[in-house]
Amino acid sequence: MTVPDSTRQSLIIAAAAAADKLAENISAVDVAERIGITDAFLFASAESDRQVKSVVEAIEDALRDHEDLKPIRREGVDAGRWVLLDFGHFVVHVQHEEERALYALDRLWNDSPRIELNLPESGTEGNTA
Repeated sequence: MTVPDSTRQSLIIAAAAAADKLAENISAVDVAERIGITDAFLFASAESDRQVKSVVEAIEDALRDHEDLKPIRREGVDAGRWVLLDFGHFVVHVQHEEERALYALDRLWNDSPRIELNLPESGTEGNTA
């Protein structure tokens, strides 16, 4: 794995915040060797636009509180269908379930190494390295 421990810790904090807001299918992949502009992607799904926004807010709050991290860029917050939070070393994708199924980012990055998030099994997938 090429993901630094600090990035892995930030991903775990973000994933836990998403899980607290009942996000589903939370997973992370190491993309550092494939794209070179970031180390990892975190994916999470939500059932409604409102829940997408709630999950995004929880992730931002948790990373700001624990790591003093703020996103470099935020996209899609107003629509609430697919929100991208770029933290530099990692990117968070929170998608409405329909967008998650349509764009299938998990399938696109399926051959990338999974990052262990150590979340409870409920609502998560891909929690193995």
